[in-house]
Amino acid sequence: MNINLTLLAQALSFAALIWLIATKVWPPLLKAIEERQQKIAEGLAAADNSQRALAQAQEQVNDELKTARTKANEIIDQAHQRANQIVEQARAEAQAEGARQKALVDAEIEASANRAREDLRRQVSVLAVTGAEKLLKREIDANAHKALLDELAAEI
Repeated sequence: MNINLTLLAQALSFAALIWLIATKVWPPLLKAIEERQQKIAEGLAAADNSQRALAQAQEQVNDELKTARTKANEIIDQAHQRANQIVEQARAEAQAEGARQKALVDAEIEASANRAREDLRRQVSVLAVTGAEKLLKREIDANAHKALLDELAAEI
């Protein structure tokens, strides 16, 4: 065997293998690699977009929570104010009712005192008539001297 011919045959078969790989195997392999790179790039872009969307959604949630807390605090403050108003109103009504009842009791006491004074005047006038009757040793007509007795009772 001739080394030159073997070397030439090996070079031709190597060249054919390179041509075969370059024309039949390499293009689909490059296409698959490019598709994979494109999918990876799209996945990374989608992940970045998702992270941005997540951050934006988190900010919106935080804003909504702040708004909800603010509104809740306002509602709580309004409830406290309303409760204070109700307490003050009840206190005022209780004071007014107490004053009204005190006025009724005062009026009742005054009326009772007036009745007691009138009873006392009547009893004094009866005692005065009885005392005068005993002094004069005769009976005095109460109807005839009613004006005099009323004047005496008024003075007492």
